[in-house]
Amino acid sequence: MAGFTLTKPGEKAVFKLFIVAKESEQIRKLSSELVLSNFTCSIASDGEDVVEQITEQTANLVLISMDCSPATYELKHLIQSVKKERHLPVIALLPKEALESFNPVIGIDDFVVEPWDVTEVVVRIKRILGQKERMDSKDIIKCGDLVIDLAKCEVSLGGKLIMLTFKEYQLLNFLTSNQGKVFTREALLNKVWGWDYYGGDRTVDVHIRRLRSKIEDRNHSFIDTVRNIGYKFIEGKKGERTG
Repeated sequence: MAGFTLTKPGEKAVFKLFIVAKESEQIRKLSSELVLSNFTCSIASDGEDVVEQITEQTANLVLISMDCSPATYELKHLIQSVKKERHLPVIALLPKEALESFNPVIGIDDFVVEPWDVTEVVVRIKRILGQKERMDSKDIIKCGDLVIDLAKCEVSLGGKLIMLTFKEYQLLNFLTSNQGKVFTREALLNKVWGWDYYGGDRTVDVHIRRLRSKIEDRNHSFIDTVRNIGYKFIEGKKGERTG
């Protein structure tokens, strides 16, 4: 399957779009106009590896041409795969003749009808992405380059996935949710391990040390030692730690 990507020269695109459609002058024109609206656009025709391409290119939204019947198994399977594998919003590019038979139940978030007006397309894209961003932000904790995805229970630093044990993840989640607040070792044992935990507060020190080894480097410092008290979460540069 052939495909190509367009980006506006000299400017960083805010969102990445993926257009699934047969190559045509109309599709190429739409892609070019979206690029001028500060999007990155990749185009590919339908095929088995479309979802893989979308995943590799980390698209934010998919536009799918409905130039065939929207009731076909292949089209429904493609949309369902995009939803299941990447949880991406989908906008249908709908020809007028398909409007009467259009079935939004198959997973389409919105649609535009030919001839497409790029201003309308951009407004619809931004509206959907804005909604998704607000929903995603409820499940995301960001502290500089450190990102905690609460929905997936994943932690990344500078875009790189960090492998944590479940207890390390719980400890980090608690500290980041209470940024700047100092907790004693006993308080952390109570909040993270539970009041019925019989281990000593040395357990906290061990987990803090392991966390630091995984999420801190020469450019990042997140966990601050407050002498004779405990720990707090900060967002600072290396060398700013007080203990």
